[in-house]
Amino acid sequence: MAHFGGVNALAIDKFDGRYLLSGGADSTIAMWDLETPASAPTSATSGPLTYRPLGTVARGADAHKFGITDISWYPFDSLAFLSSSFDATLKLYDALTLVPATSFALDSPVYSHSMSPIAQHILVACGTQHPSVRLVDLRSGVAVQALVGHTGAVLSTAWSPTEEYMLASGSSDGTVRLWDVRRSAAQLGVLDQEDAVGLRGYDGRGSGARPAGRGRAHTGTVNGVVFTEDGRHLVSTGHDERIRVWDMQTGANTLANFGPFVRNDALACLLPCLAPTNMTEYFKDILFFPSEKEILMYEMFEGKLLKRLRGVWGEPDAGSTGKNKGKRQLKDLAWRPFNMELYSAHTDGSIHVWRPWTKEDDEVGLEDEDEERTKKRAALEEIYQDVTKRQRNMFTVQ
Repeated sequence: MAHFGGVNALAIDKFDGRYLLSGGADSTIAMWDLETPASAPTSATSGPLTYRPLGTVARGADAHKFGITDISWYPFDSLAFLSSSFDATLKLYDALTLVPATSFALDSPVYSHSMSPIAQHILVACGTQHPSVRLVDLRSGVAVQALVGHTGAVLSTAWSPTEEYMLASGSSDGTVRLWDVRRSAAQLGVLDQEDAVGLRGYDGRGSGARPAGRGRAHTGTVNGVVFTEDGRHLVSTGHDERIRVWDMQTGANTLANFGPFVRNDALACLLPCLAPTNMTEYFKDILFFPSEKEILMYEMFEGKLLKRLRGVWGEPDAGSTGKNKGKRQLKDLAWRPFNMELYSAHTDGSIHVWRPWTKEDDEVGLEDEDEERTKKRAALEEIYQDVTKRQRNMFTVQ
């Protein structure tokens, strides 16, 4: 068990793809070395790899006091990471000592945070229970700006990977809003689920066109927004149990239909995980979504369901009723860079890893199957010999 109170958030460093951060509902943080398991199966035994954390941050005066809601590595090196919590703070940690370097009080529970992977500025966009996006400047150490426009709690934020000042946010008011943080009137517009055409303008990006000031991206709370690697599309998720893919050239809804299996009702940030494009075919991007007790694997632009991944956590809890009903649900996903590995966080306190089935696995499986078949054949032969022996005795003339 990684955390006693459940695992709310995961993050894997993008430089080495070796270190995993996990944030718990029990307000603790743990760091894991994915290349150094504490124990591994031997030739005589079989079973999963077991890991122990390199270090942990316990609940305390300087650490978070309530559950962790989001955790992320500093985007420009792996010597620092950020965490946010229901205790209304955003903290910056030294990754070597696991000691908080600074803490920002935002006066409202923080649901998520994000930093631009390309920008010269080091602004952290925070989604809080307050209906405005809070921008924290790590240089000055203060909240420098509030982006006003939402009418409900902001559950998710995401920076464009190609335009350093462009930000997207999703809210409980059902809207996804786009912002240019350089401007005093920062809002660029909203995404409308009914708009399959978009705003083209004279440059294909809405310049010169009437800005969209109305519209809802989802008919319920929006609790997830994430950009694709090239910044050309945005994916949003909501309580209407829909996943939507938006064309960022025009702001149009691409109308991808992901079918009836999506489950999403958590009042928390719930992000789809996009597989790296260098591991997929052109325009065949893969999207993983944590849908309660299973991971749904889709082809992103068509919404085609490829697989439904379900593990032992998906089995019903014995006698689970009432307060135990929500146990063993998925909370977050993280892709490990340079590897074909997907990590999943669960409310039972566990972290699971998913890998593709390989030829080596097939060979091991065939060996196991042959051994099992040999045992069954030997047992069947023994039964046959016993039966024929008894039959000979029955018909022997005395």
